[in-house]
Amino acid sequence: MRIVIVGAGEVGSHLAKMLANEGSEITVVDKDPQRLARVVTLADVATVQGSPTSISVLREAGVPGADLFVAVYPAMIQEINIVSAILAKNLGAKKVTVRINEEEYLNAENKVLFKEMGIELMFYPEKIAADEITDQLKHSAGSESLDFAHGRLQIAAFKLEDESQLLDMTLAEFAALAQENDIQFRAIAITRNDQTIIPKYDTKFLYHDLVFTIAKREGIAPLMEYFGCKKVEIDKVMIYGGSEIGELLAKSLYQKMSNVKIIDKDKARCIELSEKLPESILVSNGDGRNSDFLIDESIKDYDAFVAVTDSDETNILSCVVAHKLGVNRTIAEVENIEYIHLAEEMGVDTVINKKLITAGRIFKFTLSGKARFVKYMGGTDAEILEYTVSPGSPITKKPLKDLNFPENAIIGGVIRGSESMIAVGDTQIEAYDRVAVFALPASVSAVDKFFRE
Repeated sequence: MRIVIVGAGEVGSHLAKMLANEGSEITVVDKDPQRLARVVTLADVATVQGSPTSISVLREAGVPGADLFVAVYPAMIQEINIVSAILAKNLGAKKVTVRINEEEYLNAENKVLFKEMGIELMFYPEKIAADEITDQLKHSAGSESLDFAHGRLQIAAFKLEDESQLLDMTLAEFAALAQENDIQFRAIAITRNDQTIIPKYDTKFLYHDLVFTIAKREGIAPLMEYFGCKKVEIDKVMIYGGSEIGELLAKSLYQKMSNVKIIDKDKARCIELSEKLPESILVSNGDGRNSDFLIDESIKDYDAFVAVTDSDETNILSCVVAHKLGVNRTIAEVENIEYIHLAEEMGVDTVINKKLITAGRIFKFTLSGKARFVKYMGGTDAEILEYTVSPGSPITKKPLKDLNFPENAIIGGVIRGSESMIAVGDTQIEAYDRVAVFALPASVSAVDKFFRE
């Protein structure tokens, strides 16, 4: 697949690395030679230096024959991305997607307008991150979760601590115990020492493992007990950081929660937020890393603390402080991928990385077209995909145990009409099923072939 990426900033560089690993032919365009030099050290890509709105530059980058064009130029002026995307479509790029920073463009009627201009997908990373945090706060488990089919199947990540009943138990032993208690689930992955593994029946659960499971909605609560996690209902949220994400998050939460407070160190930004946000949202000026300040702001009365400043270090540290002061649920935005594991080790419950979330949205465009959803969850380098099964595709030919499905991938659950089921070896996938797949990056292309007609 030939892909042209405009912009060698953080999002563009990560996307180039991910797509290059999938075997695609990538060309990156940027005006800044230093950014281009850095992206070459990260991924096997070609580069073209020049303006992304120059037709000659776009031609040199191979846009006329591109299967996918992605405009993620790292500039506050979103018009650069929009203009380059429109030019790319008219030059012959098959699919075009563009980064924006204006929520208004995502209105239904405006999306139709942009689609008429040839832009198939617009994405607003900060809005995507805010929406992801909102979704995470809906779940009662103190971990990252993901819904399929309006929650009929749920993927949840659990950290094994001292309280867990599963320590040193094998997956086979836990499966037998769960069956005795009529709990339907599947352990789909374990992250251990920065490595993600697809568990076998003889795999043991160890201290500090991050275990990813899929279960029916009613199965999550009993799983939480086995994993030693407590139920946390979120009704009061404190947000540290008046960033774009913080502002969007506050707007998203204020009608869902009884109390939303946003704090920021910048007094001028606090004044701006107090004028822009609904009156019911409290705005306070101060440092969220300072325990005395948080105590004065009644931190103990809040169910969740979300840190979305522009500093990863600040976000991690403030979540650690909030936890020590009694907050049950903490969420931190961490953009440096190398810091994600550090944040989890320090006790941050959920880590949000807008590069990974955004990359998942774009990555879907490189698959067969049957992938309805692609997502990354914190703590693992694996990808979660949801496929709609086409009649006659290879996945329908045999029961799962006989399919020779890629070793580093696993089918966790199936939605068939109004029925939801946990996938096992004897499961026979049928046409039009919706299938939840968990796969390590190297296996995604092989997985995709099973769903092609």
